[in-house]
Amino acid sequence: MVTLAILALLASVAVPFAQLVQQRQKEAELRSALRDIRSAIDAYKQAVKDGRIPKIEGESGYPPTLDTLWQGVADQTKINSGKLYFLRRLPRDPLYPEPAATAAETWGLRSYDSPADEPAAGNDVFDVYSLSPRSGLNGVPYREW
Repeated sequence: MVTLAILALLASVAVPFAQLVQQRQKEAELRSALRDIRSAIDAYKQAVKDGRIPKIEGESGYPPTLDTLWQGVADQTKINSGKLYFLRRLPRDPLYPEPAATAAETWGLRSYDSPADEPAAGNDVFDVYSLSPRSGLNGVPYREW
């Protein structure tokens, strides 16, 4: 009887701990994915400034879609029409619940013209955010990371 009570106590402690470890792992994956995508967006913008990607008048110079970052764009400075790639693959939002969705569909998009407090998609991709309605272990909603 005492053995059963000890096992029950250990199980009641182990399950929440395992859930906490899993949440921390997903949060680390989210931070990494956000860092990779945001770095790629910045590199694309820098390539436009450097003249490696043509800038169309009236556009911001940010990528038109997330998929552009891994599909590549023509490098104007290469004679043999080489491409510039900013990501090997587009990471998924690890908190997105639908496994059948494409990686690009798992992210919320903010265009250059949308305000920071009300991000909205538009003609370009200035930033990305998680679509998860939950909050992290630090109390900050994932969409604000």
